[in-house]
Amino acid sequence: MAEATPHASNTVLIGKKPVMNYVIAVLTLIHKNVKEIVIKARGRAISKAVDTVEIIRNRFLPGKVDIEEIKIGSQTVTSPSGRETRVSTIEIKLKVKE
Repeated sequence: MAEATPHASNTVLIGKKPVMNYVIAVLTLIHKNVKEIVIKARGRAISKAVDTVEIIRNRFLPGKVDIEEIKIGSQTVTSPSGRETRVSTIEIKLKVKE
């Protein structure tokens, strides 16, 4: 997901890559002792964001990661042809247990 605004170092933006790439990105942040991680996606990438969180919670770190907050919304995106469309967004905040 390409954004014009810079994102924090604890944020993983979900896009077109395979889900495991994002799982590895989140695990890397966890191993760097980041306690709160934000996963952001929009449009068709929302299902990849949910898959990423579920793989981390159930397969890699069961019982060690909690979903702290989920925000949903929409954004207006202008296509290269100038047409405006609304795109759904999701932001999932994970908290690593001590």
